Amino acid sequence: MTWREIVAAFRRGLGPPAIAPGMAPPECQADLVEVFKRRRFLVLKREGRVLKEYRVALGFAPLQHKEREGDGRTPEGCYTIDARNPRSSFHLSLRVSYPSNEDKAHAAALDIPPGGDIYIHGLPNGWRKLRTTHPAKDWTSGCVAVTDAEIREIWSLVPTGARIVIHP
Repeated sequence: MTWREIVAAFRRGLGPPAIAPGMAPPECQADLVEVFKRRRFLVLKREGRVLKEYRVALGFAPLQHKEREGDGRTPEGCYTIDARNPRSSFHLSLRVSYPSNEDKAHAAALDIPPGGDIYIHGLPNGWRKLRTTHPAKDWTSGCVAVTDAEIREIWSLVPTGARIVIHP
């Protein structure tokens, strides 16, 4: 990508794609990610031992479990990290397996879309990064956000398939 293309992409809000860090050795990787919504903390654990803790920003209406697309809530429950996206609209992202079958059934009973695209991610790419007040304020559409430096560390410590539990 030329300098001119990078500048043009940044102006469009895309920025250059993040270069994802390598994975930590398997014996250093987390087997559980816990998010405590009320305390705004994300904790990485391995075999019950805390590896790291991070302050997070959540959806713009974080109380209660996510019920429908666009409600601004961060889901609650047991999920997995089921995908990784180095070319996200945010600086790196790890996808949470929301909605679960139970989430889908609940939404179907209410005849509403359950939503999706819930991630742990860094700050927005492009000019939006300058307006984001992380972590002073909840600002996502339902995701769990950390700083760019933190998502790089989390990316390397959390393998695809790791469990994630999001507590109220």
